[in-house]
Parts: sequence; C-alpha cells; structure tokens
Amino acid sequence: MQNWPKIHDAMQHVDIVLFDQFSNHCLANLVEPLRATNGFLQRQHYRWRFVTLDGAPVQSSSGLQIAPDLPLTGADGTALMLIPSYGIRVMDRSEVVRAVKRAAGGAHLVGGFDTGAWLLARAGLLDGYRATIHWDMLDAFAEAFPDVDTVRARHVIDRDRVTCSGAMAAFDLVTDLIGSAHGAGVALDVAQMFMSRDAVPAMGSIPARRTVNRAVALMQDHIETPLSIPELARRVGCTQKTLQHRMQAALRASPSAIYRRQRLNAARRLVLDSELSVSEIAGRCGYDNASALTRAFRTAFGQSPSAMRRGEDQAGFGAVSPSGDRTGKMRRKAT
Repeated sequence: MQNWPKIHDAMQHVDIVLFDQFSNHCLANLVEPLRATNGFLQRQHYRWRFVTLDGAPVQSSSGLQIAPDLPLTGADGTALMLIPSYGIRVMDRSEVVRAVKRAAGGAHLVGGFDTGAWLLARAGLLDGYRATIHWDMLDAFAEAFPDVDTVRARHVIDRDRVTCSGAMAAFDLVTDLIGSAHGAGVALDVAQMFMSRDAVPAMGSIPARRTVNRAVALMQDHIETPLSIPELARRVGCTQKTLQHRMQAALRASPSAIYRRQRLNAARRLVLDSELSVSEIAGRCGYDNASALTRAFRTAFGQSPSAMRRGEDQAGFGAVSPSGDRTGKMRRKAT
C-alpha cells in the first residue's frame, strides 16, 4: 500500500533540478498546481527552489533562461525532482549521475519528469521500482535498465519514487498527489483552474467520473441559479442516490458540498478579480443577499469577502517565488 503521508510531507519542500533543454511546459505543470493549491488552501503549504548542476543558469528548449537558487550540491529539500527533457543521452555522464545520486540520498521523495527517469535509473535509484518515461524512450529504457519494472503509463507513484511520461502527465501526477493530500475537491479546483471543467481527478470508476464530470459541468453552468440535487441527477440521467454514490467515490464529497464549493470559488474569483459589490457577487453566485454570501464565505475561507479583497491574511493566487512566498499583489479594490 502506498505510504501517502510520507509523500505528502516530502512534497512540501521541493528542489527542482533543471538541465539545459528542459521543457517549460513540464516545469509549469509541476510548479503551477502547487502554487494554485497554496492559494486554495490560503497558506504556503508547498515551497520549491530551482536547482542546476553547477548553479549556473540553464536554458529551456524554447529559449527561456532560468537563474537557479542553488547548485545541486546544496540541494537539501525533502523532495528532489529532475526535469532534463531533451538531450538525455548527452547528460548521461558519470559525473552527472554521481551528483544526482548524492543529492537524492538526503531526499524523502525522488522523481523523474519527462526523461528524468533515465538519470534516476542510471544512478540505481529505480532498481526494484515501477517507473515510466517519455513514450519515445520507453523501449530503450526498458532494455537499458532491466532491474527497473518499466510500465507504459502516464505517471507512476511507487513508494518514494515518482516518474511521469511528459508535460501533460506531469500535471496529472502533481494533481494526483494534491488530491491524495488535500482531497479530490482541491484537486478538482486546481484541474479546472488550468484545464477544463471536464477534469475530475482519476478516482472512482470510469462511469462514475463521466457522471460526475457531467454533474460538475451542469453546476458550473448554473452558478447564478443553482439546480436542486434531484434536478441535477435527473439531467445527468441517474438517480439522486447514484449521483451521491458516484460523486462520493470520485470526489469524496456529496453533490451539495461540491456545488457549494463551486459557487464559493466563483465568488472568490469575483472578489479578487472584479470591482463588483458583495451584493452583486452574491446574486451572481446563487445567494439571496450579501449577508448569506458573507456567512458562507467566512465559513469556507476564514474571512469575509471584503477582508479578502483588502488582502487581510490572504494567501491568494498571486505570483509565488521559488521559495513559495507570494511576490505579486493581486488587484483588489474596496467594495
């Protein structure tokens, strides 16, 4: 059985090792879900630093240059994640492999994104583990490292090792970890923030996820005038009991709890990103008046809409530095 608590603790302080020709897309799909989760949780639960082999800047495959926080020799985070992406054969050198192995020795969780599994396997860090790698290297990887249980999968979590097959799979992997740490509701919030409303985390059966995806989509289409749960079930073509069961299986929450979360998240976006009054926001999010919204808002987020707009004790969705601290101010104006 997967030791989730250990993984959750390890993911709170991540050192991300970048190599020349790393994928911007892969990096973003690792970091941005963590940043968004900090915002949803309203605290800096996740922190990260950028690391390179020698502490010198590296350049992505599309020309983005990153100035790291520290060299690999100084990496001491609880998690170490490698993103080499392109040119992995050039990086497969003894001095690189030794450096990776030394740094991984002090980490509680080690991961290879895109082609990162190659360096981990070369260092012997995947022997006896299930792992995957970018699809176009999968056969060569399996042949080169027979002691690794190579599988064709988008991502693999095996004890204290995580691997994924590319940029989109990186997003799946990180949201999977987030969902297991904080509940599928938070993972759904994160997935919808970056992808689409058809983004139920991979929990429960396929029919359950299809039903829940349709139900969540209807919820989002009816924020201003909420549907009753029986009507929601009727529109997705199942009984209320079936909807309750499937949503509980996929999201670990009842339909009414998920619907309330969708409406309050919509209200929070309007609080932070618009100049609408609290009364207007209440109407747009299905609340009878500003007082009703404020009560629900305070219960969910620990402060009133006006206090959040003023930026009082609010983690928010602003830019986050590599250490996890918010560096940017969001636009907030008083009601």
